[in-house]
Amino acid sequence: MPSIGPFTLPNPVVLAPMAGVTDRPFRQLCRELGAGLVVGEMVAGNIDLRNTRKSKLRLDHTGEPEPIAVQIVGGDPQAMAESAVFNVNNGAQIIDINMGCPAKKVCNKAAGSALMRDEGLVKEILQAVVESVAVPVSLKIRTGWSPDTRNAPRIAQMAEDLGIVSLAVHGRTRACGYGNTVEYDTISNVKSSVSIPVFANGDITGPEKAIEVMKYTGADGILIGRAAQGRPWIFREIVHYMNTGELLAPPPLEEVESILVRHLQSLYEFYGEYLGVRIARKHVSWYLKNQPGNDFRKQFNQLENPEAQQAAVAKHFRDEATKKEVAA
Repeated sequence: MPSIGPFTLPNPVVLAPMAGVTDRPFRQLCRELGAGLVVGEMVAGNIDLRNTRKSKLRLDHTGEPEPIAVQIVGGDPQAMAESAVFNVNNGAQIIDINMGCPAKKVCNKAAGSALMRDEGLVKEILQAVVESVAVPVSLKIRTGWSPDTRNAPRIAQMAEDLGIVSLAVHGRTRACGYGNTVEYDTISNVKSSVSIPVFANGDITGPEKAIEVMKYTGADGILIGRAAQGRPWIFREIVHYMNTGELLAPPPLEEVESILVRHLQSLYEFYGEYLGVRIARKHVSWYLKNQPGNDFRKQFNQLENPEAQQAAVAKHFRDEATKKEVAA
């Protein structure tokens, strides 16, 4: 199994950090359902952005199993080093540096994947962060800034030389966003250019694709991002397939309902009712995206309190169960 510094993962399937998604309730749920490691939402390196309510919630790791992994983002070496120290003092046991986010609001601040245009600055940031903390530091990158500048292998070698202990590579350039085909060849090139663990990321949507990508790239593990939205059991499905070569049956309706209800309850408790209700809407939409019933999702989005949301979910699953019984 891959290791990140002194931490050997129980399996090589990792929840990728996603802003607005991988909050503490979702991280805990994914760990329970088989993720070998979960990484929190990216935390701004800028100290001025650290005191917002959103940032404070992102810093809350209460009750999470170890190791606690936190991702930091920014474009100033000193600020990134200070952010790393701050997060370690707050309980982080692994610091992950974000140089993979393609979002415009991040790239416009010369952070995330925008950094890959400036290898000198990349070196300064990696050096500053690694030297500032005693915990392992990992790095998330893309294959480059654009199809003309696929410099991931070069940055990977630099990162290893500077003390980065593991790499995650999203197989697209920043310019490609989430479109175009994932460049598994480039991930393979990164893997062959370094001796530290490499995790492949990008369009891994199920167990068979996970095995295919790991074999093709030689990666030590995989990151699951968008495919886990509304499907947190994807981790146990992939791990089961890795261990047995057999595909798990999809969870029955009653288990999906149980997982969703638990997720909603943890959102209300973590965020409070007002914010929890609003954050619940996108998660419910993801859980039900592969089911018929756009009308239900529209109605659900109008509900304003936990009781109404929970009652609506219970009725939806009762109706779905009745339909199955009638069809049978």
